[in-house]
Amino acid sequence: MRLSILDNGHRLRARLFLGATSKMSRVDSPDIVKMLVYRPDFLTRTLLDLSATAMRGESYWTAGEREYLAMRTAQRHRCPFCADTHAELTRIAAAGEIDPDDTASARPELTAVLDFLDALSDGAADPGRLRGRGVPDRAIMEALRVRVVWNVVNRLANAFGYELREGQLHSGTRALHRFGYRFPGFLLAGGARTVDRGDLVENLRHAVLDGPGHTDPADRKAAATGDSLTEPWSSYTLKVRASSYRVTDADMETLAAAGHTQDEIFEMTVAAAVGVALTEYDAGQRALTRSPDT
Repeated sequence: MRLSILDNGHRLRARLFLGATSKMSRVDSPDIVKMLVYRPDFLTRTLLDLSATAMRGESYWTAGEREYLAMRTAQRHRCPFCADTHAELTRIAAAGEIDPDDTASARPELTAVLDFLDALSDGAADPGRLRGRGVPDRAIMEALRVRVVWNVVNRLANAFGYELREGQLHSGTRALHRFGYRFPGFLLAGGARTVDRGDLVENLRHAVLDGPGHTDPADRKAAATGDSLTEPWSSYTLKVRASSYRVTDADMETLAAAGHTQDEIFEMTVAAAVGVALTEYDAGQRALTRSPDT
């Protein structure tokens, strides 16, 4: 982890939880868990609400297919931590229906929705092929929600330098599958109140870009959209949005040398990751609106 606060800056309840689970499993807590139990009011409550519904809620797509979508998204972002994790989760959740190592094993509808999602980044997404295969718009929206989750998490994993350590892949994936992307409520309690906007994606948008924090919401919104920021924020947030796999320890050192705290770096990194994920999600919604289902 490139930010020490994500290793050792947790509240007492989180420290006790991390210590107890590590002792029981005899494996150190994965980096993703350490990040998620840090300041849950800023990101985690809304992200996990969205993740649990997107990945294990009722859906046109099976749990295994949604894990496959997550794996392919991680591969697109060159995020080995998430790619390996979701390949294993695909094996667990799919129970043989789809092979993460064989693209031909995916049903045509899944391949088509992947093509649609990948085309969003260049503005060429057209839901017509999906509709022609009988995929309803609600299923396309479900895939968009899966994508927004991992467009965020993959970038954070890359930027914060997540690593898979010995034993974590086996224990972590099985725990994640068993608990359906949910954490114990006591870990997520406290801090600023989460405002319910009536939509899980909008709740995430509001918590990260408008909620209280160590940084100005205007700066977080600029990090999210690519609007003007001073250096070194401008170059750093661009890298998080466009090529998070290129973030290095040196980037964090440059930000620290400029006088920025680790909490500020955390918030601006999250804002940049959430912002670009929401840009793709919004583009998907517009594509559906421009080509209404008939």
